[in-house]
Amino acid sequence: MTISDGANGADGAVKKAPAKDPWDLPDVSGLVVGVLGGTGDQGRGLAYRLAKAGQRVIIGSRAAERAQTAAAELGPGVEGADNAECARRSDIVIVAVPWDGHAKTLEALREELAGKLVVDCVNPLGFDKQGAYALKPEEGSAAEQAAALLPESRVTAAFHHLSAVLLSDPEIAEIDTDVMVLGDKRADTDIVQALAGRIPGMRGVFAGRLRNAHQVEALVANLISVNRRYKAHAGLRITDV
Repeated sequence: MTISDGANGADGAVKKAPAKDPWDLPDVSGLVVGVLGGTGDQGRGLAYRLAKAGQRVIIGSRAAERAQTAAAELGPGVEGADNAECARRSDIVIVAVPWDGHAKTLEALREELAGKLVVDCVNPLGFDKQGAYALKPEEGSAAEQAAALLPESRVTAAFHHLSAVLLSDPEIAEIDTDVMVLGDKRADTDIVQALAGRIPGMRGVFAGRLRNAHQVEALVANLISVNRRYKAHAGLRITDV
């Protein structure tokens, strides 16, 4: 008897396909990355590092002129545009806007972001005399709010725990940290992991489905406390992976 598809063993049992290597990630070097909020500290830092790694980057702002000025300051590989054009022209769009403008920005860009892979890195935080503390949006997290507002987009969450100071410092060659990546589709989280890995020293690690984004976003409040106590720019490393 000839087994043409190789699916069955000699005893007739169905063989399972070998598990996919979790570090077998796609080539994302040709994708255009948009950064909404690219004129803010976090957005500028991410744009700078990704462009330095060879990625084509478009930073978005409510005012195109402001984005173009910031892009010129960041150097080769970075363009500036208004938010709508940035979203339209990008393959992957990183959301790095302030929390208080998160919902309004995404609502206005629903059409431009349809079909796009969206990476939300917004941390809903409050501040008082005791320091930073986590806020919990009605939807559960900033990323889940993005998913609710962008039903035709593929929403993931990542890049929450990065120091804007380190990202923007040209004297620092590598960013020694892991990036926790969350999302409901493996193909999408693989792309985001691969994008994080384009930055020297950085590694993207799958950290669960989007419903688990709140605790990842909230951890930034703890890192702010660490940084204040130790005068540091702390990041995260996941051990034994």
